[in-house]
Amino acid sequence: MRSTLDSCLIFFFFILGISLLTQGQSFTNPDSLRGSIGEYRKKWDVLHYDITIEPNIAQKTIAGIQQIQFADSGVHVMQIDLQEPMKIDSILLDTKRCSWVRKKSVFFVTIPLSANPYPTRRTLRIHFSGKPTEATNPPWDGGWVWQKDRMGNAFVSVACQGIGASVWYPCKDHQSDEPDLGARLQIIVPDNLQAVGIGRLVTTTPLTNNRTKWTWDVQSPINSYNIIPYIGRFAHIRETYAGLDGLLDLDYYVLTYNEAKARQTFKDVPRMLKAFEWWFGPYPFYKDGFKLIEAPYLGMEHQSAIAYGNEYKKGYLGTDLSNSGWGLKWDFIIVHESGHEWFGNNITTADVADMWVQEGFTNYSEVLFTEFHYGKEAGNDYATGLRSNIMNDKPIIGPYGVHEEGSGDMYFKGANLIHTIRQVIHDDSVFRKILIGLNKTFRHAIVTTQDVEQYISNHTGVDFSKVFDQYLRTTQIPMLEYATNPQYPNRLYYRWTNTVSDFQMPVFVEFNLGEKEDWLTPRSDWQYVTTDVAVRIIKPNRNFYINTRKVELTDDQKTKMIE
Repeated sequence: MRSTLDSCLIFFFFILGISLLTQGQSFTNPDSLRGSIGEYRKKWDVLHYDITIEPNIAQKTIAGIQQIQFADSGVHVMQIDLQEPMKIDSILLDTKRCSWVRKKSVFFVTIPLSANPYPTRRTLRIHFSGKPTEATNPPWDGGWVWQKDRMGNAFVSVACQGIGASVWYPCKDHQSDEPDLGARLQIIVPDNLQAVGIGRLVTTTPLTNNRTKWTWDVQSPINSYNIIPYIGRFAHIRETYAGLDGLLDLDYYVLTYNEAKARQTFKDVPRMLKAFEWWFGPYPFYKDGFKLIEAPYLGMEHQSAIAYGNEYKKGYLGTDLSNSGWGLKWDFIIVHESGHEWFGNNITTADVADMWVQEGFTNYSEVLFTEFHYGKEAGNDYATGLRSNIMNDKPIIGPYGVHEEGSGDMYFKGANLIHTIRQVIHDDSVFRKILIGLNKTFRHAIVTTQDVEQYISNHTGVDFSKVFDQYLRTTQIPMLEYATNPQYPNRLYYRWTNTVSDFQMPVFVEFNLGEKEDWLTPRSDWQYVTTDVAVRIIKPNRNFYINTRKVELTDDQKTKMIE
């Protein structure tokens, strides 16, 4: 029940009006409220989530309790996110009832001043209930997924990365604030069903009316959209992997009738771990274990509890996104979603505008998996094959502060940006050290694209700033123009066009279809190199994501070149 307004809420409205006027923001703008760390988010830091949830599967409703342990740095009004039509029934701060005002998907909660010096640790206890948004095309269209398996048993889960965790439980719904001390998820289901969650199983507690509470606990920081229940009739398969940080528990929960298929398909898990620990360093969540759980949708990178729905097929539901053939030799969901444990869950971007860091590197993890198990040229085939999926519709990086991603090219173009940078580095030992270093330096951390860009430049000694600007902030693909001159057959003239200002990037090319290979260092102005072959045609190494064309020099250009 909504509490009545008190003097604190009147003060809140006064302050809110001043704040919005000075910041030039609109109170009714849900994008800004969701996408930015505004006045009512910045003075409290999430320390721990403890969520108890009981779904009514027949009615597609849920009821629950969320306990948010937070560090209070002097917050007077706290923004709690919970999307319509879900509702909050009561809020207690420690033992005191709180008042709130709702504006669509945001609850502004009055927080009594603490008697202790700031920052202080406090606990908000929220009772919530309702019929959460139901996903119509999960995982892309987010919400709860209420299905049945082929035996007629309930098969239920949630996918909410895009729409946000607040689609079903109250939280600070922003990637930049993960609970530093982890999270607990307690799921109450009928005795004939199992409930699987994040991290490790702590207890199963029998309740009245033929119900059981399954308590799961994750100790590491975790993004709010990764806290997910899975409900169904599962077979449990367990094994261990001897990895870089010791023995890693591997747990698989699959629909009972798919156990045999799972035992065969999930052989890709140890292969994935071997490849990724070599390229990226240790799996980031040894203390929380690794799980694959069969889900009623294709897949999602839920930390330590990855959703699997690839129908036990090779590739992406039986197809190869690279059209190279290599993608049909392994299970896409196992490899891709597990890659997110390093890029997305270990390293998380503060703003979804920078999601290329999570998706581009994870897409490239597919290349590295392929290369590790099938050879470097196989990896190159896979990387270059992904380019057919690039749209170049808008920049990869989106607008900041409004919860809006950039282009879907963050996947395939992002991967080819990384592949191109790798060619410029021209030393795979350095490239591998960068990947491992990123995961070590930013372990369980929140980053910006600038953090990642600067790290790569600093650790290679190459200023890649213009390269990042070109591929992340424009839709232009660099064009390597070149020309020849019959008067000087051993000269090659070349330059970059279709680029940002001051773009420079070396490129490795072959002359006359393999007669000679060499590096060029184009700029935006024409320059030439004298070779020991009569140049007819050049072809850049395929691993550079660029375009090339031969042009004719004008008489004036020829004269200037000769001079």
